[in-house]
Amino acid sequence: MADVDTEKRPGVDTQSDPELANTTDNETAQAGVKGIEAATAVWSKWDLAAAYGIIWLIYFVTSTQEVVVRTLGQFATSSFAMHSLTAATNIISSVIASVTKIPLAKILDIWGRPQGMTLMLTFWVIGFVMMAACKNVETYAAAQVFSLVGAQGVSYCVTVFVADTSSLRNRGLMLAFATSPYIVTTWIGGPMADAFMAGPGWRWGFGVFSIITPAVVVPLVLLFAWNQHKAKKLGLIPPKRGKLTLKAVKDFAIEFDLLGVLLLVSGLSLLLLSMSLWSYQREQWRAPLIICFIVFGGVLLIIFAVYEHFFAPVNFIPLHLLTNRTVLMANVMAFFVFVNSAIWGSYFTSMLMVAWNQSVTYATYISNIYRPGSCLSALVIGYLIRKTRRYKWVAVYFSLPLMILGVGLMIYFRHPDTNIGYIVMTQVFVAFAGGPIVVSAEIAMMAPLDHQHIAAILAVLDLFGGVGYAVGSCIAAGIWTGTFRDALVKHLPPGSKIDFIYGSLYSQLGYPKGSAIRYGIALAYAESQRHMLIGSIVALAIAWGCAWCWRDTQLPDEKAQSKGTVA
Repeated sequence: MADVDTEKRPGVDTQSDPELANTTDNETAQAGVKGIEAATAVWSKWDLAAAYGIIWLIYFVTSTQEVVVRTLGQFATSSFAMHSLTAATNIISSVIASVTKIPLAKILDIWGRPQGMTLMLTFWVIGFVMMAACKNVETYAAAQVFSLVGAQGVSYCVTVFVADTSSLRNRGLMLAFATSPYIVTTWIGGPMADAFMAGPGWRWGFGVFSIITPAVVVPLVLLFAWNQHKAKKLGLIPPKRGKLTLKAVKDFAIEFDLLGVLLLVSGLSLLLLSMSLWSYQREQWRAPLIICFIVFGGVLLIIFAVYEHFFAPVNFIPLHLLTNRTVLMANVMAFFVFVNSAIWGSYFTSMLMVAWNQSVTYATYISNIYRPGSCLSALVIGYLIRKTRRYKWVAVYFSLPLMILGVGLMIYFRHPDTNIGYIVMTQVFVAFAGGPIVVSAEIAMMAPLDHQHIAAILAVLDLFGGVGYAVGSCIAAGIWTGTFRDALVKHLPPGSKIDFIYGSLYSQLGYPKGSAIRYGIALAYAESQRHMLIGSIVALAIAWGCAWCWRDTQLPDEKAQSKGTVA
């Protein structure tokens, strides 16, 4: 049975509720946390409304540029003679963007929220400018790293802003509101990219976003900076430290947990790179480069754990918070949810085109059902969390069972003779489950903590998701290489060019619809997808078990983690 609070009054007694015992005032909070608390203490309701209006616009631009940049990138790389660097750079930039949130969390806590967002915005704009002006694929590859680090960094900062300016009870609804632009921008990004290609060209597409992006992000930075300035004049923010000295540098390194962050980021980077780049090596997992990445990455993470437990003067996150039952199980649940999505999703778009004869446009529409569907359902669930003041039921009774149903039905409907409408139905189920899973996991992670550790714990949640997706991609690639070629041999007519078909989506699509070879390829997809979907179901079953382990905490009405005027 779940641990259910018996308290019925609007507030929650933090002395009697172990999950909320850490949400009291934290006198040892770092400067960035004190700064945002001071800002929300002095700003008005109009400032709060303006902040959320700007946040909505930021996500509108962010979600639009994701689609446009992904489309324009294909035209950008095709204009150069060299393409081989592109795939590896996509992987490396994704890894760097994932691990960057760890030091960014410390920057937000120590230097401040506006300063951290300004830094990420700078990276983002530099990336767009480099993309617009690049003369070769190497420059474009470097620009991808800057752009992705900046884009994901700004998105992460906005998530932290929402946590800073909302009560626990309303936080799920406000997080869902912030990401609601995905409901419409999923469908406008493609036509916008087409308009750029039909008109001024792909360079102007990147150039336009280098102007639009700061135009919507800078007002939020200025709003928070101005209110922090007002708080400082009122004496709510302590004065800055004195001159830069060796002792000041040493104190900053200790407060930043510099050695611990370097060990964690380095270890995770090596492990993620090994899981992402192994398929590009001739010897695959036996390649010396991959073995070195795994060994050194694992050793660095072990050293990090020992250092944080025994030697670190200031921990990145205190161990007792990471081992909190709800926090730990929410992280593990996120890991397995992302493992699941990577396993069945890795070859799903290809299967839509080959097995169900969908055009690139319609295959993209079906694959993108998740984005608007998950954001729409998150809005509804966020409101219900606000009304019920509970979040565990979302994962246990609604979102994870619905996702298991959607993925499970794909096992039954995976055959090429199935009407595509049934496949769309499964994607709707998965989409409606996905948004509430994310919202409930974020609330579960934040509920037991004080304000000081919100930014860091959100970065950890992102890391668990990123590692889970990398592991799932490895599993999918292993299943594909282990089953698809054998399935082709089994289902294709004798004399078919197995290796030619196995290695290229273009060759698979080159055979006429309805031909024996095309139908055999579709059957091979169905056979391999069956193994992937079973793996996804196993991962979801583990995630569901993790959600059952959460405490069923009642979210308080009072501002347990936030101060001043908040949503």
